[in-house]
Amino acid sequence: MQPMSASVLVTGGAGFIGSHLAERLARGGRRVVCLDAFDPYYPEETKRYNLSQALAAGDVSFREADIRDTDALRRVFVEDDVATVVHLAARPGVRPSLEDAATYLDINVNGTLNLLNVSREFGVARFVFASSSSVYGQIDTAAAHEDSTPCRPLSPYGASKVAGEALCSAYANAFGVTTIALRFFTVYGPRQRPDMAICRFTRLMAEGQEIPIYGDGSSLRDYTFVSDTVSGIEAATTVPLEGLHVLNLGQGRPVQLVRVVQLIEENLGVRARLSFQPTQVGDPYLTCADINGAAAVLGYSPAVSIEEGIATYTRWFKERYGVPSRAH
Repeated sequence: MQPMSASVLVTGGAGFIGSHLAERLARGGRRVVCLDAFDPYYPEETKRYNLSQALAAGDVSFREADIRDTDALRRVFVEDDVATVVHLAARPGVRPSLEDAATYLDINVNGTLNLLNVSREFGVARFVFASSSSVYGQIDTAAAHEDSTPCRPLSPYGASKVAGEALCSAYANAFGVTTIALRFFTVYGPRQRPDMAICRFTRLMAEGQEIPIYGDGSSLRDYTFVSDTVSGIEAATTVPLEGLHVLNLGQGRPVQLVRVVQLIEENLGVRARLSFQPTQVGDPYLTCADINGAAAVLGYSPAVSIEEGIATYTRWFKERYGVPSRAH
């Protein structure tokens, strides 16, 4: 266990998952430092709201810095006595990465390398890296397994996460940095990024606008509620481990896109107007996690069903944005 005075550094701490993680760790008595650069991928106002929720949870502080800025990182490590790093900061988004691969590789690969170097320099005890189901690309089995399913990403974003995992492997093997790479599967819930499907669909439905459906709506995603993902990350910061571990964090039960739309309809009390579009480049038909590894290593056991998760999300959305329920 880390000393009580030491900190957990959460990069991307003003983001969706990062703010929930910081809040969970602080409520559990941990000292947390959120680091974020307010990348313009989505509005800073949204991230400031996320951060305010985390800062209210307990011993949480904030540092504004870019993970590519070595001097800024060193100051944080010195001033905040960082013992554990949870590296969530990244440029997200599969489709936008197809248009701006250089930025994705710079932030997601060079930023990760920089953070690993500083972590090694300061003797960090544990490095938890946020990877993604995007590393797999199109799977041809019932569920993606960390060891037997090949990584064949369909986008520069996915490729950047493969590269980040490779760097984690190198530092674990060459320098003894205990590293856990967690492959997230379609995380959703309150504070979700505005570009993600469930958030976007909910907003468009509430506004009475058409929802773009890429393909015929039968595509399957392993939707994972944010509290389950956070439970997996939290365990990864404390479970006794050494070396490198790569683990899926999903629900293990893929859900069709049309089912998600139906659940949002039911919870908002509106009828969706669908606009079917061609399937987009970079989108796999199926994502599904084999979570046996995370169960064995982390005691991971996702508890929130898609029905409960969508109900919780739409309730939060209505409260946050003042959206009244409507009849069909």
